[in-house]
Amino acid sequence: MYQLDKFKGVFVALNSIFDNDDNINIPVIKELVRIYKSKGVKGVYICGSTGEGFLLSIEERKQICEAVKEAAGDDFTIIAHVGCASTKESIELAKHAEAVGIDAISAVPSVYYRLPAASVEKHWNGIIDATELPFIIYNIPQLTGFNLPYDLFSRMANNPKVIGIKNSEEPVYGMERFRTIAGDDFIIFNGSDEQFLAGRLMGANAGIGGTYGTMPELFVELDNLINTDKIDKARELQYKINDIIFDLLSCDSLYGAAKQVMSVRFGVECGEPRSPFLPVEKNNKVISIANKIDNVVKEYVYGK
Repeated sequence: MYQLDKFKGVFVALNSIFDNDDNINIPVIKELVRIYKSKGVKGVYICGSTGEGFLLSIEERKQICEAVKEAAGDDFTIIAHVGCASTKESIELAKHAEAVGIDAISAVPSVYYRLPAASVEKHWNGIIDATELPFIIYNIPQLTGFNLPYDLFSRMANNPKVIGIKNSEEPVYGMERFRTIAGDDFIIFNGSDEQFLAGRLMGANAGIGGTYGTMPELFVELDNLINTDKIDKARELQYKINDIIFDLLSCDSLYGAAKQVMSVRFGVECGEPRSPFLPVEKNNKVISIANKIDNVVKEYVYGK
């Protein structure tokens, strides 16, 4: 029913960009999409955790959806995270995504309230039934507080509209369980950037990540190495990537640091994250991280 190949590969979890007045910076968002498209990534995942989705209004999320689609064209896959605290607002975003021409929708469980599995199932099915778009579960228990039970996953995976899961839980064991339950014709996105190689080896066949935006070339190359069974080389590159991620995490704000590194690397001013996330100055540490990425890109992408 759906073209699953368009969802296999490397997807940048797109940062939402704000101008100096804290409004959505549409021109820069469009430019980032064009940059990522030129770097060989398969597509973008918008308005999720990295996209500061829960700090955005419904109208702002719609603005981003429209801007990304305009920049992406028809040969670049877009997955829109439409999850909200209420099913009603999630459905509104899902219907908008369908009208804009987005390729798939995704959602976390309803947040804040500690809901039982039956409520999460009702929430997800309400979103799924609202459109004809394929749906991708977003499992990130460290932020939502909801640990996806395997029996609920099995029921969801049996719905023809549910084509995949973005699994950001830290143990890679879950990748194998989800693959065993759902079978081969199912997209499993690795969501923990530090474990891309491990996640792929344990059952994932794609990846969506928040740090991909700072170093898309490296994750595309890592994916290529795995696909060609060059596992030793892939392990080397994963170690290099993890060293960069460690540096990013050592800053006061991951999203703030990532935006500044992107500004340095791509020559596009990406600004600050939305409050209450902390801003990060474009200091020597940020420049050092950007230079480290460039050096690894030269070694593994252009020097091979």
